[in-house]
Amino acid sequence: MNRNIYMKNQYQLIPALALLLMILLSACGTVQVGRDFDITAFESTAKVGETSKAQVIKLLGSPKSIGVMQEKSGERFDEWLYFFGTGRMPGMRDVGIKILQIRFDQAGKLRSYNWSSSK
Repeated sequence: MNRNIYMKNQYQLIPALALLLMILLSACGTVQVGRDFDITAFESTAKVGETSKAQVIKLLGSPKSIGVMQEKSGERFDEWLYFFGTGRMPGMRDVGIKILQIRFDQAGKLRSYNWSSSK
């Protein structure tokens, strides 16, 4: 084998090994997904038919996901999703997750919401 080719391949391998090492070391820590939010503050403030999208953003920040929910009747609602999850690697022991779905009517007022939490 040509020594120059061997040396070139060896130098290309070093960044890949460094990246692999960083991934393995980070796997020993805690993983977080999304942004934490205060469900108690939301529930104490939110009022169906009154709370606006702007008020929700002021309280919780921008949603992580925006979509549309359509009922069988044909009525459509804007749906916002907030989520936050944490877990400890490996095996994701001590996993915690919170999910909040908020629906707004066509006037931009709170129509309904549901939330769930593993803790």
